[in-house]
Amino acid sequence: MRATIASLVSNALLLPQQAAAAPTNTSTLNETTVNISRDSFADSFSVASSSNGTYRRWNGANYACKCYPGDTCWPSPLQWNSLNATVGGNLQVSIPPAASCYKTFEGLLGNISTYDAAQCADVQANYASEQWQIELPTAGMWTYFTNDTCRPTFNPSESCTGGYFPTIYIKAKTVAHIQAGVHFAKKNNLRLIIRNTGHDFLGRSVGWGALAINTHGFKDINLTNSYRGACNYTGSAITVGAGVQAFEALGKLHSLSPPKIMVTGECATVGVAGGLVQGGGHGPLTNFYGFLADTALEFQVITADGVLRTANAKTNPDLFWALKGGGPSAFGIIVQATYKTFNDYSSSGTTFALGPANVNNNDTLWWDAVAKFHSYSNHFVDNGLYIYYELYPGLTFRVQPAVGVNKTAAQLEAVLQPLFDDWTAMGLTFDKTTTTYSTFYELYNALFETEDAGNSALTGGWAFGKTDVAKNNAGIIEAFKNVLNNGVLLVGHIWNGGHGLPQSQWANSAINLRFRNVSDKLITVLPLSGNAPLAEKEAAQRLLTDVVDGGLRAAGPNGAAYINEADPFQPNWQTAFWGTNYPKLRQLRQKWDPSGVFYSVSTPGTEKWEQIEHGTRLCKKL
Repeated sequence: MRATIASLVSNALLLPQQAAAAPTNTSTLNETTVNISRDSFADSFSVASSSNGTYRRWNGANYACKCYPGDTCWPSPLQWNSLNATVGGNLQVSIPPAASCYKTFEGLLGNISTYDAAQCADVQANYASEQWQIELPTAGMWTYFTNDTCRPTFNPSESCTGGYFPTIYIKAKTVAHIQAGVHFAKKNNLRLIIRNTGHDFLGRSVGWGALAINTHGFKDINLTNSYRGACNYTGSAITVGAGVQAFEALGKLHSLSPPKIMVTGECATVGVAGGLVQGGGHGPLTNFYGFLADTALEFQVITADGVLRTANAKTNPDLFWALKGGGPSAFGIIVQATYKTFNDYSSSGTTFALGPANVNNNDTLWWDAVAKFHSYSNHFVDNGLYIYYELYPGLTFRVQPAVGVNKTAAQLEAVLQPLFDDWTAMGLTFDKTTTTYSTFYELYNALFETEDAGNSALTGGWAFGKTDVAKNNAGIIEAFKNVLNNGVLLVGHIWNGGHGLPQSQWANSAINLRFRNVSDKLITVLPLSGNAPLAEKEAAQRLLTDVVDGGLRAAGPNGAAYINEADPFQPNWQTAFWGTNYPKLRQLRQKWDPSGVFYSVSTPGTEKWEQIEHGTRLCKKL
């Protein structure tokens, strides 16, 4: 499976005519699948090259681009070997997870014989496993933005290309390894990807032709009952390395006596020191303690100049503020994070659902029931509940779970009872189950379901303000109907980011202030193969942006979009993601990363950056 970095780079340099460039037959590509391989491009769009970049023309505009295999600015084998020595031999060629099911992997650096029947069987058995994908160095857990050009197959003679996966990666073992990667990428003008778990809907963990740094090996966890740091906080805290996942941190906290808890996402496999906190980090405890970013006490972060810095309330406070919700892969690489922890309490959870049988296949009755449920969103958050729900085509509505932290079963059901009474009065029959657990941790493990990896979809979403729900619930439900009628799935998270957090602390992070007054944050999911024809992809993106999410935005003018779970191509994304905080974030991006070492789509200061030539080259518009 693995070939030496030197031989592959040498192969690429010996075959510059096969290097990646722009597709030459755009009329054909608009009607067929783009097969991103090392020989599918020609250099006809390149207008000039230099030692530190390539200038290209695309769709009538000029661009200055990062360096890629075949460009004159691409590092030499000697340079790559020097980097490999610096990082302790941990520089490797990136190979897609399913390459072992194919005879040959056709990468940007050359072809590799990859077929291995035993490994292929492992791929077939585990491709949908979150943790299996996470442990791979460059896998993207959701595959749409990989271009899906190397999925598991039973025919090894089919084509396997690199798609939009990174080309080379460093499996970092030390901070110095990460610093070396940042310095190398900056000096050689390479696209740089930071990858921990690959738990990302928007393709930020992958990038065509890029150098990736894998930080998943940083697994240290340290606990304290009495924090001493730059702020006035002296309570309990947890310090985690970049690779620590929620289930690892929560398990360690639960082992204490008495047990502790921290804010995490609802999915236990998400890393807690990277993109989650840089996007804000909402979860089942957000009603009580705000976002994960609101609980941050300090970061150790490598900035774009390769320097390891401390960021807290007193040291680099502007960087500290920006890292707390200002955008993933935008201001630096967090290698260590310290957060507040809290006492764990007995908690209760309820699950319930409505399907076709509950409404006698009556579409109108089902939607009336959904409307009644959603009309209680403000009531639920005002009473401290967190609710995770799903709406699917085919009259499928399920809640798993509704969570009452520090509530008995009776207290939780008392909050839900007005809804249940209304449903009963409507003639509905439904089943519900309420269970009390000795700790929230036990509820979290019992009621929050694992997610499947390996799926391909476009993702969007919107959050509704409490005012939207109070004044326009009927309009919101019409927008819901529009979502499902277009074959799109809808996942809701009922919480309020300002309910339990003192208002005096709301502005201490870069999170959009509108999230302090929302009551329902949605994800829209449009299933679509990553290797679909370009025309189909473009139509699907327009449908999601303009029709599906456009309807939600119109119904919720007081809402916002959450950067980690939304459409990065929506109009006015700057305001949607960060509101009035955006101008300050853009200024800070210029201060901390003036040359654009870091990039992820639709983050502060990236307005001129585009992935041109059908999502391949990262370039800055001139």
